[in-house]
Amino acid sequence: MFMEPTFLSDQTLIRQYLDGKESAFELLLKRHKDRVFSYIMFTIRDETLANDIFQETFVKAIRTLKKGGYNEEGKFLPWINRIAHNLIIDHFRRQKKFPTTNGGPDFDIFEIIPDQTRTIEEETIKDQILSDVKKLVHKLPQDQKEVLMMRMYFDMSFKEIAERTNVSINTALGRMRYALINLRKMVDKKKLTYVN
Repeated sequence: MFMEPTFLSDQTLIRQYLDGKESAFELLLKRHKDRVFSYIMFTIRDETLANDIFQETFVKAIRTLKKGGYNEEGKFLPWINRIAHNLIIDHFRRQKKFPTTNGGPDFDIFEIIPDQTRTIEEETIKDQILSDVKKLVHKLPQDQKEVLMMRMYFDMSFKEIAERTNVSINTALGRMRYALINLRKMVDKKKLTYVN
């Protein structure tokens, strides 16, 4: 029985692709590309870089599928977003910009500069905590979230942030301060801890 491609599940398309039907992956790409690209773009806010990471994400997905590294029980979209997330982290680590700061104990939870002595288990725990913190960041008021991301992810000065958001430097500093206070409260409430 013939089924329209739009009615085929992600799992069916993956099986078809692995069986040699290249067009099945094209349908997967078409189905999920907007959400994957939006996720990347929201995180890094640089269209050229977002396009590069987007392409690298799907290339890595294809390689992983062909090696049998996809879990049939998983969902395709969260899986491919996780690939994108890891590639974004890799990029910022290479640039030494993810996320580094110049001060205060409020920043310790964001320290993810690679430490070669960490075990796989420690890396997994750290990644989960950072993922949880990132979800909390998205719960901040928009003005606080914007300043925090500009400072932490893009290493922008408060002068640059003030100019970009059309506010005074003091307002930008205040928003950052409140963002960190609110984030700390949410972290404490969720009992997230990570010892570097």
